[in-house]
Amino acid sequence: MLKALKKIFAKPDAAPQAAEPVAVSAPAPAPQVAKPARASAKPKPPSKPRSDAKPAEPEAPRAKQPAAPKPRRERKPRPQASLWKPEDFVVEAQEGKTRFHDFKLSNELMHAIHDLGFPYCTPIQAQVLGYTLRGQDAIGRAQTGTGKTAAFLVSIISQLQQVPPPGERYMGEPRALIIAPTRELVVQIANDAIALTKYSGLNVMSFVGGMDFDKQLKALESRHCDILVATPGRLLDFHQRGEVHLDMVEVMVLDEADRMLDMGFIPQVRQIIRQTPPKSERQTLLFSATFTDDVMNLAKQWTTNPAIVEIEPENVASETVEQHVYAVAGSDKYKLLYNLVTQNKWERVMVFANRKDEVRRIEEKLVRDGINAAQLSGDVPQHKRIRTLENFREGRITVLVATDVAGRGIHIDGISHVINFTLPEDPDDYVHRIGRTGRAGSNGVSISFAGEDDSYQLPAIEELLGRKIKCEMPPDELLTAVPRKHH
Repeated sequence: MLKALKKIFAKPDAAPQAAEPVAVSAPAPAPQVAKPARASAKPKPPSKPRSDAKPAEPEAPRAKQPAAPKPRRERKPRPQASLWKPEDFVVEAQEGKTRFHDFKLSNELMHAIHDLGFPYCTPIQAQVLGYTLRGQDAIGRAQTGTGKTAAFLVSIISQLQQVPPPGERYMGEPRALIIAPTRELVVQIANDAIALTKYSGLNVMSFVGGMDFDKQLKALESRHCDILVATPGRLLDFHQRGEVHLDMVEVMVLDEADRMLDMGFIPQVRQIIRQTPPKSERQTLLFSATFTDDVMNLAKQWTTNPAIVEIEPENVASETVEQHVYAVAGSDKYKLLYNLVTQNKWERVMVFANRKDEVRRIEEKLVRDGINAAQLSGDVPQHKRIRTLENFREGRITVLVATDVAGRGIHIDGISHVINFTLPEDPDDYVHRIGRTGRAGSNGVSISFAGEDDSYQLPAIEELLGRKIKCEMPPDELLTAVPRKHH
């Protein structure tokens, strides 16, 4: 498959491997007025070097929308140089490993990387940065947890540091735009971006639905926006009100493109991309866990001669996760879940179900029966979702029940067990689910309930894993009746 992709995109020779906010529903769109011409012409970012440039793919007609003028203010001064020196960050060269030292990164960025404790690049970082730091577009295939977020953030920060901003700009004109499908993922990317820009003087903002629109607007009006991370719907809310202008975007990132397709976001993403500079004048990075035909068609439309980087996980499912399948009647699934958690005294468990109504019912039953549980689905307001994740991370919640969309990309250390209350319809989601445990070298356990309604999903999962999973009958003590609590 990689060979075919190389043909489509005329991939250049491999590069050397060195060198969230608060929300309620948005107010109705305000009438748009014309955006006045700037006093001085805005410099365009330099064209990206391309060794084998071809005529750019035609993009959809670009609708130039008038927008309301935004107040300007003096750009804040860069933070004073700290006492930190590159010599403070010593990393020995190791065969087969790429260091961040091996790329030409600024001292401010290296200082932040040092603070985060990242001496060596992950495979996706090493390969992607070899292309993107030279200005080339890239398409990356990598599972969640491989370090792709840091890969595109390091590239963005380097670009913004090397090309000074125009002397005259609006508050709502980001220079880098990152679009992600879920609110949790946007918050996570923004937090990583804030950590990596700690010493660079760059401003990071995040826009998500389900959080207070006016608070996000006040943040936008208070300072220039260098890096904007957003979900598609909320970004369009801001743009249609004339609060955000995308004509200055130098780098655009689409994260989890396959999930955006699944969630029906592509029409919104198309609207957004039409407001950015042409693809020949911006750098575009696209990441996806899978390279379906639909994903590759989008990549062809939105990138120019991209480098294609595929990172195969060493094992489709981590060897640190012990996997079990219990054959159980649908009517007994809840009893099995309750007894597993209570009899084993588990303290941090993630339970997955396929539908939002299933998630809600499971969580309500657990709470009724005395287990500290919470749910994570698209129906939960964003401020409550963030609080729920923090409570789960800090151990105040024992069981977190989630859908695949809400659980995608959540990185919480110390999850001991993942339970598939229903087997997923997409085998890839099984891998994502069980990957929530057994992280950072620790061991984890996944238990899947295979009932009469979903056991037919098992062969496809086993085919993806490349091995059989033994199907067991749960012991009788795990199927005892749930004791009724007196309220």
